[in-house]
Amino acid sequence: MTDDATIKRWFTEEVLPLERDLVRFIARHCRKGEDVPDVRQEVYERAISGAPADGPRTTRNYVFTIARNVLIDRARRAKIVSFEQIADIDTLGWDHDLFAQDRQLTARDELRRAMAGLEQLPPRCREVVRLRKVEGLSIRETAAQLGVSHHTIERQLTLGLRALADFMLGGAGRINRTPAAPVALREADR
Repeated sequence: MTDDATIKRWFTEEVLPLERDLVRFIARHCRKGEDVPDVRQEVYERAISGAPADGPRTTRNYVFTIARNVLIDRARRAKIVSFEQIADIDTLGWDHDLFAQDRQLTARDELRRAMAGLEQLPPRCREVVRLRKVEGLSIRETAAQLGVSHHTIERQLTLGLRALADFMLGGAGRINRTPAAPVALREADR
């Protein structure tokens, strides 16, 4: 890439979106946390100055290979080469998603939390949420299976999902029913 506008466009459209993953990668393999911004900048400098004329085939692999090389160069310069550090870098599968394991663990934790929140719901409400959201039944099918009206299903589902969302966000996960109108007001409406 020789045109400045082309390089700038490539950098902003393809390299900068990788920054979060790149910083995590560097932080994981860098000895000092304060060196992460310097390493990142060096990666960017090498990426821009060494980009092939027709652009890299896959920008992600290109940038992460540069990051690996920068980390190896820094380790060599520091004259303190940890065999574990180099071994860890070499064992990484570059074609694999670098954060798949983190995402998998997070998803499992969220699923456990959702199951715990579901268990806290009252039995009818829990059954409605389970049938609608886990089993995938329609409102009519759920109402027929439980022998109640579709209005009851909608109401129980709304209450259950609100309580579940509250639990997932760190709340108590209790059902908050809107207070019924006082008897005097109901009789006045008649």
